[in-house]
Amino acid sequence: MKRRSALKTIAALAITLAAGTVLSANGAQAADSRLTEIIERGVVRVGVLGAFKPWSFPAPDGSMQGIEVDLAQSVADALGVELETVVVTSANRMQFLQQGKIDVIIGGMYDTTDRRKVIGIIEPAYWTSGPTLLAKEGVIKDWKDIAGKPVCGKQGVHYNKAIETEYKANIVAFTGNTEGKEALRSGKCIAWVYDDASIMADLASGEWEGYEMPVSVLYNNPWAAAVSLEELDEAWGVFMSGMAYRWQASGQLIELEKKWKVKPSDWIAEQHEKHKWDMSYLEGSN
Repeated sequence: MKRRSALKTIAALAITLAAGTVLSANGAQAADSRLTEIIERGVVRVGVLGAFKPWSFPAPDGSMQGIEVDLAQSVADALGVELETVVVTSANRMQFLQQGKIDVIIGGMYDTTDRRKVIGIIEPAYWTSGPTLLAKEGVIKDWKDIAGKPVCGKQGVHYNKAIETEYKANIVAFTGNTEGKEALRSGKCIAWVYDDASIMADLASGEWEGYEMPVSVLYNNPWAAAVSLEELDEAWGVFMSGMAYRWQASGQLIELEKKWKVKPSDWIAEQHEKHKWDMSYLEGSN
């Protein structure tokens, strides 16, 4: 009964992607491999980062918690199976997927052209990040406030040049993040420029009381879930794409921002508006 219900969910989520499209014979074979394996195993194995607060990090009891763990749990719930979180790193997560140690990655991973060549990137993206500022509360209200001021940054980061050119800031570049952020603490810079996901993790750590992320990101880098490359266009990939649409359409990502006290993202709000019609269609398909 559980398997039957899960396969109904798969069908409904597939319909969300393309009305009138049905799984091919190859898709059916895939359902008899990866999807059946997961359902009969009774466990879906999801790769998450181990210390990436508030997206995935250890709870006091040693289990994993966070935004991406909640998304992973929604996958398990849709399939009617248990969730097993597997801690991965940015260095080994794709290898774990290729080696079959995990079924899917939901682990702070950018969608890039190079990655699309070796793993199955799921669309739509579920999160995004980009360069922004960390500064003392009340010091900066707008990007233009850094004009002519020293801003700490990391050496070799490509957006440093744009910030100097477009916003007339004086970038003081450091080889490491720790050195750059300590320079901010000591008053050598008015702000630290870096990826907003990293800055949000710093703010969530409790070690940056009195600091804030005062401005929006310069641009967005989408984060995507991923399955093995051969599964992307088969049933498992279709199912995960359906889940990604559901996360956007249902407003679940907006609720997770609130739950984990993450600064609301304009991009997530825009994606919800773009895809929310999918949810009514999906509910009508069940």
